[in-house]
Amino acid sequence: MTERIGAEEEFHVVDVESGRLVPRAGTLLDRLGGPGFSRELQQSAVESNSRVHDTLEGLFADLADTRRRLDAAASSLGLAVVAAGTVPLARVTSHEVTEDRRFRRMADAYRRVADEQLICSAQVHVDVPDRDTAVRAMCLVSPWLPPLLALTASSPFWLGADTGYASWRTMLWQRWPTAGPAGCYRSAAEYDAAMAELIGSGVISDTGMLYHDVRPSAHQRTLELRICDACPRTETVVLVAGLFRALVRDALDRLERGAEPGCDGHHEWLRAATWRAARSGLEGRLVDPATRRGAPAPIVLRGMLHRLRPALEAYGDFTTARTLLEEALATGSAAHRLRRAARDEDLLAGIDMLAAETRGDRLAPTTTRRRHRRPAGPPGAGRARAHVHSATTPGTPG
Repeated sequence: MTERIGAEEEFHVVDVESGRLVPRAGTLLDRLGGPGFSRELQQSAVESNSRVHDTLEGLFADLADTRRRLDAAASSLGLAVVAAGTVPLARVTSHEVTEDRRFRRMADAYRRVADEQLICSAQVHVDVPDRDTAVRAMCLVSPWLPPLLALTASSPFWLGADTGYASWRTMLWQRWPTAGPAGCYRSAAEYDAAMAELIGSGVISDTGMLYHDVRPSAHQRTLELRICDACPRTETVVLVAGLFRALVRDALDRLERGAEPGCDGHHEWLRAATWRAARSGLEGRLVDPATRRGAPAPIVLRGMLHRLRPALEAYGDFTTARTLLEEALATGSAAHRLRRAARDEDLLAGIDMLAAETRGDRLAPTTTRRRHRRPAGPPGAGRARAHVHSATTPGTPG
């Protein structure tokens, strides 16, 4: 059986001239039309949903096409879309929640936490045989999720300031009452009873507010990864999708052989490992899930790739995953690239870089770039762009 994969991506909507986050998602969605896109809690973000795919190549082509459509619609409105955990320039207000009854209830209940939900993530779905299997697999894959967060870390700036973290989105996200490690359960019935108890407490209102790092889908036979920042580069999403599918396949194989999840009930180290990944990204140390000790990020991630090699090879994904991983380690995290652009020039140059990577331009050279502003005129008359290479040709990632 080939477990199929799909992805949901969230994108910030920014003004192309100022680089600032703007509440114009509704206007952008109206311009896009058709299925595949939806609103988020804040009016400054849109979500896209991929089709379901058997191969990483198919997923890559789908995501790249979606980003081109978003870019075309946004540029005609004087806007840009940015796939990153946060954008550096934003303001917090309680007046820009999307007009929706559920979203309004959330804004009223969670106040500042909801007001500051100016963050975007990338989520990956992988097929599982049934809900019982999904719940039991969660415990086996959970220790390996912080390294995936490190791969996607793209949110070092918050409200114009460097936070010192590679993924400040993670710090903001973990303030929600159900965010973090999922825990371990012996069956879907046990998991569902625990979640019903959470809803019954009144702290959350529905299953859509179960914000654990991984969860069984409420509507599909999939396991859903939720720990990651949104990724400027499509290649990063594809790499994470490939590694997560291999983690799920490895967990399913172990369960089929009669292995028990083996949870020791102590998740302190796992929460600490998530913090470490959010702090360091690819540029520092991570907690190695195999040893629960600190180690440089490249060692942890290459060890993870080696561990998952049989599952990756079963899908024909190993060469692609190895190529994309080595490229990610060589270029550094998006957080690192953004900091470098801000250091070499300014935050606007960094935002230009994020927008360019999101629409599919090749990685910019490391030399300082000069920001080219759009000439005066009606929205859509031009684009503010950094000096970057031409867009990539869709095709096989890596």
